[in-house]
Amino acid sequence: MQITRDQPMLVAYRVPVANSLLASLPVKDCQSLLEHMESITLAAGEVLYRPGEPIRHVYFPTDTMVSLLTSAEGHQALEVGMVGREGMLGIPLALGVNESPVQAVVQGAGKALRMTSAHFRKEFQRSPRLQQAVYRYIYELMIQMTQTAACNRFHQVEARLARWLLMTRDRVRSNHFHLTQDLLSNMLGVRRVGVTKAAGDLRLRKLISYNRGEINILDGDGLEAAACQCYQIVKYMHDVQS
Repeated sequence: MQITRDQPMLVAYRVPVANSLLASLPVKDCQSLLEHMESITLAAGEVLYRPGEPIRHVYFPTDTMVSLLTSAEGHQALEVGMVGREGMLGIPLALGVNESPVQAVVQGAGKALRMTSAHFRKEFQRSPRLQQAVYRYIYELMIQMTQTAACNRFHQVEARLARWLLMTRDRVRSNHFHLTQDLLSNMLGVRRVGVTKAAGDLRLRKLISYNRGEINILDGDGLEAAACQCYQIVKYMHDVQS
């Protein structure tokens, strides 16, 4: 799968920036970053990082979502975090680490802004406001990952699925997305039959529609009621940090 370039970023700062982390920066800092970026289209299933491999680019998603996966010997990969328009991929660079600890996989085709690791390091060292924004996001991602770990261990599949769908909705800003049961099984760390039952229960309650991998959230408030408290904890932390 290949990344396709859309257009030069020379005029990108003339329109609002769709990535929240970038949009939170002062205009001067944001423009300085954008001058070194390119707009790209990421393909579903594309692997951006692999564990132990050098990070060559950082990515700021705008309308796509990327899963952070880890694996244990003898088991399938498990999602431990997700990144969308609220954040960035490549945060180990801000901590002085050049390798990724996780696998980063694109879950839905969409756009992102990309820059080289070298340019990111230079801008990060130069801009205290960028440092502040990235460190704040690292903390937010830490909360998400620790809450996800607890959620995967203690909560029922239906509540976990509702939480996952809501978090995906928030990051792609859409109530409609394409997700197969095999994908959901991998993301939640459960067998496919468990996902089938959980999705069926949510559909019977008219909270979602689900057909051939096409999911529509029909009742967002109802889905939030069906989700475990983990969703509200992560969402609250994002709202506070924003």
